[in-house]
Amino acid sequence: MNYVVCVPDGCADEPSEGLGGRTPLDVASMPTLAGLAARGTVGRAAVIPAGMPPGSDVGNMSILGYDPARFHTGRAPIEAAALGLRLAPDRVAYRCNLVTVGDDATMSDFAGGHPTNEAATEIVAALDAELGRGAGAGLEFHPGVQYRHIMVAPASWAEADCTPPHDITDRPAVWPTGPVARELREVMDASRSIVSRVAAANGTAANQVWLWGQGFQPQMTSFVDQHHVRGGMVTAVDLVRGLGVLTGMEVVEVAGATGWYDTDYEAKRDAALAALAEDRCDLFVIHVEATDEAGHAGNAEEKVRALENWDRRILAGLVDGLDGMGEWRLLLLPDHATPLRLKTHTADPVPYLLVDSVVDGPGGTYSETGVADAPLVAGHELIQRLVI
Repeated sequence: MNYVVCVPDGCADEPSEGLGGRTPLDVASMPTLAGLAARGTVGRAAVIPAGMPPGSDVGNMSILGYDPARFHTGRAPIEAAALGLRLAPDRVAYRCNLVTVGDDATMSDFAGGHPTNEAATEIVAALDAELGRGAGAGLEFHPGVQYRHIMVAPASWAEADCTPPHDITDRPAVWPTGPVARELREVMDASRSIVSRVAAANGTAANQVWLWGQGFQPQMTSFVDQHHVRGGMVTAVDLVRGLGVLTGMEVVEVAGATGWYDTDYEAKRDAALAALAEDRCDLFVIHVEATDEAGHAGNAEEKVRALENWDRRILAGLVDGLDGMGEWRLLLLPDHATPLRLKTHTADPVPYLLVDSVVDGPGGTYSETGVADAPLVAGHELIQRLVI
């Protein structure tokens, strides 16, 4: 039996005036998904437990079958693991976004214009030389992907309340508060001249860093011990990759996986089919970020297009490929909602789909309205329904 988990990041939404009172899932042409829903089981999942922040760290941990209330320690240490960083107990990791803050102190772009990896690495190297290891400051700056990077600091820097930059798009910047707010603000202020200087040279729109999501590295049970199947994944996002590293999953790297609208959908689909066909794993996770990025941008057209790409460029060929290998089961759901209206994540329940290639379910419609009356299921319990 082969198992696949599909994660269209942040695809759940609210009815939108710009879409005629419908959601992107209602509008998108997704015949393959509609066919799977008609023969499967649809429902409603709480991937974000009550009281926890509605981020991809919490949501993807739930999808992988780990209760965030037990395992979650923060976002940044998960991403640090993806970069190969094993944090000592006396070190804390912060997510370090490259952002653009306007002259009026408004968060005009939480992603700093989506710099290339090469341009971003130049900026992070300069930060490490002038504010981090090169300055003997007890800080380390490590490059990640595009605008997403890591700062490592002493454990004494852990206590602060920090606002995710994507929560304040086009709004006044909300600076850190708490015991180490002064230290964090000093780093963010000092970064402006460095980031602006290097960004001007390489054509990047970012003008400073934003620190948030801090935590100590979590200790997580291996995926095979947790679920008794061998797991693999493909993603362009360090956060999701880090969960794979921390749980001992096979993390497959593919060329063209960008974490943006232009990501290579077919390469991710083919990576899943190859890993299963070659018996490297029993369960494979396909994660695509594009729907989330469109939600953050408030771009309905791109969100609908990303959903249609999922259907045409992943699901259609995935089902055919799985059929050729024998029996299979599939779980599809996002890690959280990213409503176009809000341009940020919410903790609202999301629709899920379970499909068995042999045993048909009751059928239904995969959309927010299609599952509105379904009972709520804890997100971290769904993978056990998949691999029974």
